[in-house]
Amino acid sequence: MRLIRYTLNLALPPTAPDTQEVLHGQEDIDLAQVRLLPPCAPTKIVCVGRNYREHARELGNQPPSEPLIFLKPPSSLIASGDAIVYPPVSQRVDYEGELGVVIGHRARFVAREEAFDYVLGYTCVNDVTARDLQKKDGQWTRGKGFDTFCPVGPCLVPKDEIDLSSLRVRTRVDGALKQDASVREMIFPVDVIISYVTQFMTLEPGDLIATGTPEGVGPLMPGAIVRVEIDGIGILENPVVKG
Repeated sequence: MRLIRYTLNLALPPTAPDTQEVLHGQEDIDLAQVRLLPPCAPTKIVCVGRNYREHARELGNQPPSEPLIFLKPPSSLIASGDAIVYPPVSQRVDYEGELGVVIGHRARFVAREEAFDYVLGYTCVNDVTARDLQKKDGQWTRGKGFDTFCPVGPCLVPKDEIDLSSLRVRTRVDGALKQDASVREMIFPVDVIISYVTQFMTLEPGDLIATGTPEGVGPLMPGAIVRVEIDGIGILENPVVKG
Protein backbone atom coordinates (compact mmCIF):
# COMPACT_ATOMS: atom_id res chain seq x y z
CA MET A 1 0.00 0.00 0.00
CA ARG A 2 1.32 3.48 -0.83
CA LEU A 3 0.80 6.28 1.69
CA ILE A 4 1.68 9.78 0.53
CA ARG A 5 2.65 12.80 2.65
CA TYR A 6 2.64 11.16 6.03
CA THR A 7 4.55 10.41 9.17
CA LEU A 8 3.87 6.78 10.02
CA ASN A 9 5.03 5.16 13.26
CA LEU A 10 5.73 1.44 12.90
CA ALA A 11 6.93 -1.54 14.85
CA LEU A 12 9.10 -3.31 12.29
CA PRO A 13 9.13 -6.29 11.91
CA PRO A 14 6.26 -7.87 13.90
CA THR A 15 8.61 -10.48 15.36
CA ALA A 16 10.61 -7.71 17.06
CA PRO A 17 7.97 -5.57 18.78
CA ASP A 18 10.54 -3.38 20.53
CA THR A 19 11.93 -2.16 17.21
CA GLN A 20 10.33 1.07 16.06
CA GLU A 21 10.87 3.10 12.92
CA VAL A 22 9.33 6.40 11.92
CA LEU A 23 8.87 6.85 8.18
CA HIS A 24 8.45 10.26 6.61
CA GLY A 25 7.36 11.27 3.13
CA GLN A 26 6.58 8.84 0.36
CA GLU A 27 7.35 5.17 0.84
CA ASP A 28 6.16 1.80 -0.41
CA ILE A 29 5.32 -0.46 2.52
CA ASP A 30 3.39 -3.66 3.01
CA LEU A 31 1.07 -2.94 5.92
CA ALA A 32 0.52 -6.66 6.40
CA GLN A 33 4.15 -6.92 7.52
CA VAL A 34 4.11 -4.17 10.14
CA ARG A 35 2.17 -3.06 13.19
CA LEU A 36 1.02 0.55 13.32
CA LEU A 37 1.79 2.54 16.46
CA PRO A 38 0.20 5.82 17.57
CA PRO A 39 1.71 8.59 15.40
CA CYS A 40 2.58 10.72 18.45
CA ALA A 41 3.77 10.22 22.04
CA PRO A 42 1.99 12.91 24.07
CA THR A 43 2.80 13.90 27.63
CA LYS A 44 -0.90 14.80 27.80
CA ILE A 45 -4.02 14.56 25.68
CA VAL A 46 -6.02 17.79 25.81
CA CYS A 47 -9.63 17.47 24.72
CA VAL A 48 -12.35 19.99 23.91
CA GLY A 49 -15.91 19.18 24.93
CA ARG A 50 -19.09 20.34 23.19
CA ASN A 51 -17.22 22.11 20.40
CA TYR A 52 -19.99 21.51 17.84
CA ARG A 53 -23.33 23.17 18.58
CA GLU A 54 -25.49 20.28 17.43
CA HIS A 55 -23.47 17.78 19.48
CA ALA A 56 -23.95 19.88 22.61
CA ARG A 57 -27.67 20.00 21.95
CA GLU A 58 -28.00 16.27 21.22
CA LEU A 59 -26.73 15.60 24.75
CA GLY A 60 -29.02 18.21 26.27
CA ASN A 61 -26.37 20.87 26.87
CA GLN A 62 -25.97 24.48 25.86
CA PRO A 63 -22.97 25.33 23.67
CA PRO A 64 -20.18 26.71 25.89
CA SER A 65 -19.13 30.35 25.89
CA GLU A 66 -15.43 29.39 26.04
CA PRO A 67 -13.58 26.14 25.30
CA LEU A 68 -14.53 23.33 27.67
CA ILE A 69 -11.27 21.51 28.39
CA PHE A 70 -10.62 18.08 29.88
CA LEU A 71 -7.75 15.58 29.78
CA LYS A 72 -7.36 11.96 28.78
CA PRO A 73 -4.35 10.07 30.18
CA PRO A 74 -1.58 8.94 27.80
CA SER A 75 -2.31 5.39 28.99
CA SER A 76 -5.58 5.55 27.01
CA LEU A 77 -3.68 5.87 23.70
CA ILE A 78 -3.85 3.10 21.10
CA ALA A 79 -3.13 2.90 17.38
CA SER A 80 -5.28 2.15 14.38
CA GLY A 81 -5.98 -1.58 14.35
CA ASP A 82 -5.73 -1.98 18.12
CA ALA A 83 -8.79 -3.11 20.05
CA ILE A 84 -11.01 -0.82 22.11
CA VAL A 85 -11.76 -2.76 25.29
CA TYR A 86 -15.36 -2.42 26.50
CA PRO A 87 -15.02 -2.16 30.30
CA PRO A 88 -17.33 -4.44 32.31
CA VAL A 89 -18.21 -1.58 34.70
CA SER A 90 -19.92 0.37 31.89
CA GLN A 91 -23.23 -0.25 30.16
CA ARG A 92 -22.85 2.48 27.52
CA VAL A 93 -19.66 3.14 25.56
CA ASP A 94 -19.82 5.73 22.77
CA TYR A 95 -17.63 6.64 19.80
CA GLU A 96 -16.65 10.27 19.19
CA GLY A 97 -14.77 10.94 15.96
CA GLU A 98 -12.54 14.03 16.05
CA LEU A 99 -9.76 15.95 14.35
CA GLY A 100 -6.50 15.62 16.28
CA VAL A 101 -3.81 18.31 16.41
CA VAL A 102 -0.23 17.37 17.29
CA ILE A 103 2.02 20.05 18.78
CA GLY A 104 5.48 20.54 17.29
CA HIS A 105 7.09 23.11 19.59
CA ARG A 106 6.87 23.96 23.28
CA ALA A 107 3.94 26.35 23.58
CA ARG A 108 3.15 28.76 26.39
CA PHE A 109 1.13 32.01 26.26
CA VAL A 110 0.60 31.68 22.50
CA ALA A 111 -1.26 34.46 20.69
CA ARG A 112 -4.03 33.30 18.39
CA GLU A 113 -2.32 34.75 15.30
CA GLU A 114 0.80 32.66 16.08
CA ALA A 115 -0.96 29.42 17.02
CA PHE A 116 -0.32 27.50 13.80
CA ASP A 117 3.42 28.08 14.20
CA TYR A 118 3.25 25.50 17.00
CA VAL A 119 1.34 22.81 15.06
CA LEU A 120 3.27 19.83 13.72
CA GLY A 121 0.37 18.17 11.94
CA TYR A 122 -3.02 16.50 12.08
CA THR A 123 -4.42 13.04 12.71
CA CYS A 124 -7.70 11.23 13.47
CA VAL A 125 -8.90 10.67 17.04
CA ASN A 126 -11.71 8.65 18.58
CA ASP A 127 -12.58 10.09 22.01
CA VAL A 128 -14.18 6.89 23.29
CA THR A 129 -16.46 7.59 26.27
CA ALA A 130 -18.21 5.50 28.90
CA ARG A 131 -21.29 7.75 28.74
CA ASP A 132 -23.07 6.25 31.74
CA LEU A 133 -20.03 6.75 33.97
CA GLN A 134 -19.49 10.27 32.67
CA LYS A 135 -23.01 11.16 33.73
CA LYS A 136 -22.86 9.23 37.01
CA ASP A 137 -19.57 10.73 38.20
CA GLY A 138 -20.44 14.35 37.45
CA GLN A 139 -16.95 14.79 35.97
CA TRP A 140 -15.26 13.12 33.05
CA THR A 141 -12.02 11.54 34.20
CA ARG A 142 -13.20 7.95 34.60
CA GLY A 143 -15.64 7.96 31.69
CA LYS A 144 -12.99 9.26 29.28
CA GLY A 145 -9.87 7.73 30.77
CA PHE A 146 -10.04 3.94 30.42
CA ASP A 147 -7.13 2.18 28.79
CA THR A 148 -7.73 1.96 25.00
CA PHE A 149 -10.19 4.91 25.05
CA CYS A 150 -8.07 7.14 22.78
CA PRO A 151 -7.45 5.55 19.38
CA VAL A 152 -5.22 7.80 17.24
CA GLY A 153 -3.95 7.49 13.68
CA PRO A 154 -3.36 6.01 11.25
CA CYS A 155 -0.71 8.62 10.52
CA LEU A 156 0.33 12.20 11.15
CA VAL A 157 0.00 14.53 8.17
CA PRO A 158 2.13 17.72 8.23
CA LYS A 159 0.14 20.91 8.68
CA ASP A 160 1.33 22.38 5.37
CA GLU A 161 -0.36 19.50 3.52
CA ILE A 162 -3.78 20.16 5.08
CA ASP A 163 -6.44 22.75 4.30
CA LEU A 164 -8.49 22.84 7.50
CA SER A 165 -11.41 24.54 5.79
CA SER A 166 -11.93 21.50 3.56
CA LEU A 167 -11.84 18.77 6.21
CA ARG A 168 -14.81 16.63 7.19
CA VAL A 169 -14.95 14.23 10.13
CA ARG A 170 -16.87 11.02 9.39
CA THR A 171 -17.47 8.11 11.75
CA ARG A 172 -18.82 4.72 10.66
CA VAL A 173 -19.82 1.76 12.81
CA ASP A 174 -19.91 -1.55 10.95
CA GLY A 175 -20.00 0.44 7.72
CA ALA A 176 -22.98 2.62 8.67
CA LEU A 177 -22.32 6.37 8.57
CA LYS A 178 -22.96 7.91 12.00
CA GLN A 179 -21.15 11.27 11.96
CA ASP A 180 -20.39 13.59 9.05
CA ALA A 181 -19.49 17.24 9.63
CA SER A 182 -17.08 19.90 8.46
CA VAL A 183 -14.47 21.15 10.92
CA ARG A 184 -15.69 24.61 9.93
CA GLU A 185 -18.64 23.89 12.23
CA MET A 186 -16.41 23.91 15.32
CA ILE A 187 -17.39 26.65 17.76
CA PHE A 188 -13.75 27.23 18.69
CA PRO A 189 -11.30 26.64 15.82
CA VAL A 190 -7.82 25.19 16.19
CA ASP A 191 -5.99 28.50 16.67
CA VAL A 192 -8.42 29.63 19.36
CA ILE A 193 -8.04 26.33 21.21
CA ILE A 194 -4.24 26.46 21.18
CA SER A 195 -4.16 30.06 22.38
CA TYR A 196 -6.72 29.35 25.11
CA VAL A 197 -5.03 26.22 26.45
CA THR A 198 -1.55 27.72 26.53
CA GLN A 199 -2.66 30.55 28.78
CA PHE A 200 -2.80 28.04 31.65
CA MET A 201 -0.96 24.91 30.46
CA THR A 202 2.35 24.40 28.68
CA LEU A 203 2.04 22.19 25.62
CA GLU A 204 5.06 20.05 24.82
CA PRO A 205 6.19 18.62 21.46
CA GLY A 206 4.10 15.55 20.70
CA ASP A 207 1.16 16.62 22.83
CA LEU A 208 -2.23 15.88 21.30
CA ILE A 209 -5.33 18.07 21.16
CA ALA A 210 -8.66 16.40 20.36
CA THR A 211 -10.78 19.24 19.00
CA GLY A 212 -14.27 17.94 19.77
CA THR A 213 -16.84 15.72 18.11
CA PRO A 214 -19.81 16.60 15.87
CA GLU A 215 -23.36 15.40 16.33
CA GLY A 216 -24.22 11.76 15.82
CA VAL A 217 -22.44 10.13 18.75
CA GLY A 218 -23.82 6.77 19.74
CA PRO A 219 -23.11 3.42 21.37
CA LEU A 220 -20.58 0.76 20.52
CA MET A 221 -20.91 -2.92 21.32
CA PRO A 222 -18.30 -5.69 21.50
CA GLY A 223 -17.75 -7.09 18.03
CA ALA A 224 -18.26 -3.76 16.26
CA ILE A 225 -15.73 -2.08 13.97
CA VAL A 226 -15.54 1.71 14.31
CA ARG A 227 -13.86 3.92 11.72
CA VAL A 228 -13.02 7.62 11.96
CA GLU A 229 -12.19 9.07 8.55
CA ILE A 230 -10.86 12.51 7.63
CA ASP A 231 -10.15 13.22 3.97
CA GLY A 232 -6.46 13.87 3.41
CA ILE A 233 -5.48 12.21 6.67
CA GLY A 234 -6.77 8.66 6.49
CA ILE A 235 -8.94 6.11 8.25
CA LEU A 236 -8.59 5.22 11.92
CA GLU A 237 -10.15 1.78 12.38
CA ASN A 238 -10.55 -0.19 15.60
CA PRO A 239 -12.46 -3.30 16.66
CA VAL A 240 -14.36 -3.34 19.94
CA VAL A 241 -13.82 -6.28 22.27
CA LYS A 242 -15.37 -7.29 25.57
CA GLY A 243 -13.25 -6.55 28.62
